[in-house]
Amino acid sequence: VQLVESGGGLVQPGGSLRLSCAASGFTFSISTMTWARQAPGKGLEFVSGISRVGTTYYADSVKGRFTISRDNAKNAVFLQLNSLKPEDTGVYYCAIGGPALATIRQRGQGTQVTVSS
Repeated sequence: VQLVESGGGLVQPGGSLRLSCAASGFTFSISTMTWARQAPGKGLEFVSGISRVGTTYYADSVKGRFTISRDNAKNAVFLQLNSLKPEDTGVYYCAIGGPALATIRQRGQGTQVTVSS
C-alpha cells in the first residue's frame, strides 16, 4: 500500500493550493479516503473525507473553503484549499479510511502547507 501526497507549499493568507494523493496497492475505488492535518505541537485533526460513492465530509473549520474530490480511474484523491488562513498551516496527510480518525488504517508521509505573509 502506498499513498503519496503532493502539492503543498508556502502561500499567503487568502491564497489557494491543490493537494493530490496518488494511491496504489489496494482497491481504491471501494475505499473511503480522508485528509487529515497536524499543526505544529498539536495532534492529528480530521479535515475532509470522501466515500466510495462520493459522499463528502468536512471539518467545520474548513467548510466552504476546502473541496475534496476523487478520480477512481486514476486512483487519486484531491483537496482544493481556498481562502487559506494561518491556522491552516500544518502537515496534510492522505489516509485510507475515515472520516473518523479512529477508522484510519494507513496514511502517507504528508505534504507541508504553510500559510504566512
